[in-house]
Amino acid sequence: MTEDMNQVEVTSLEVGETVKGTITKVEEKQVYVDVPNSKLDGIIPISELASLHIEKAGDVIQEGAEVEAKVIKVEDDLLVLSKRAVDAEKAWDGLEAKLSSGEVFEAVVKEIVKGGLVVDIGVRGFIPASLVETHFVDDFAEYQDQTLTVKVVELDKEKNRVILSHRAVVEEELVQQKENVLESLKEGQVLEGTVQRLTDFGAFVDVGGVDGLVHISQLSHTRVEKPSDVVAEGDAVKVKVLSVDKSTGRVSLSIKDTLEGPWSNISTKLRQGDVVDGTVKRLVSFGAFVEVLPGVEGLVHISQISHKHIGTPHEVLSEGEKVTVKVLDVNEQERRVSLSIRDLEEEEQEDYGDYELQEESKGFQLGDMIGDQLKKLR
Repeated sequence: MTEDMNQVEVTSLEVGETVKGTITKVEEKQVYVDVPNSKLDGIIPISELASLHIEKAGDVIQEGAEVEAKVIKVEDDLLVLSKRAVDAEKAWDGLEAKLSSGEVFEAVVKEIVKGGLVVDIGVRGFIPASLVETHFVDDFAEYQDQTLTVKVVELDKEKNRVILSHRAVVEEELVQQKENVLESLKEGQVLEGTVQRLTDFGAFVDVGGVDGLVHISQLSHTRVEKPSDVVAEGDAVKVKVLSVDKSTGRVSLSIKDTLEGPWSNISTKLRQGDVVDGTVKRLVSFGAFVEVLPGVEGLVHISQISHKHIGTPHEVLSEGEKVTVKVLDVNEQERRVSLSIRDLEEEEQEDYGDYELQEESKGFQLGDMIGDQLKKLR
């Protein structure tokens, strides 16, 4: 009677059918399954437990667990089952849906192999090294057993090929972050940022995931020949938002506007009567503009250039020339400084005149002495 019943059960289950059961025993290389309504023992070899290689069956399944498996062989007293086959079928259906929808899901890194990472998602999934991060990764050791968010980028069921990308997820997050930051940026805001890269025309500064341009003219209050003279990549800087174009994602920033201007508290730096060195920056018909402090130019009116009459400043001065000037007046409110070169020249002339008089006086004394001696000789 029992043999007939067993025979009925054996013939009632065919290769390819899916059954559900409970794990009754876990050995190192296989597990036993109680299949309801069957008098045959079910067994799942370790190679049929998961899509990836495992050392011990107990690493992936425990006694008492419910499983769904496919019959891959029917023997007289045994059903050989495959959990891996059922997992793969379900996985392929889900992966095709994820590829179509672009869904982001999680996967645990099970192996680190040459060229990338391997994950178990019901089938073997592969994340190529170039699709792990947005930046170059030299050593993938730290990714072992990590859970990564991924997207399906390529499927080929016939070749059992599943290509995933974590980089795509990161890039999407960065795009979303950039949109959020752009939405929050307002003209006039002062923010902290980091210099990302330098170009001939300025510096790009990251402000919360968005790179804004600080034009070379906005780097400093003084003239800048090249951005590297003022900032370096990696520098933390304070910037002011000049404009935001949300349609193009362009952000204009200024470092200069966050710095104290060269005219701030100028009256404490320059005082009437001070004698300072400067550089002739511009020559105009009515005088010369001389830079006496970084970003601060004062006017030497043509009448204050020389004690001699001159027709144009070009007769005695040239742009780039170093000169010494005397401060005549400082007007901080109007940002105006009046200077004189003539006053210093006149003082020098007076000193020279005194010297001539002294020498002339000495000459008379010498003559008198010679005259006295001649008288004695007579």
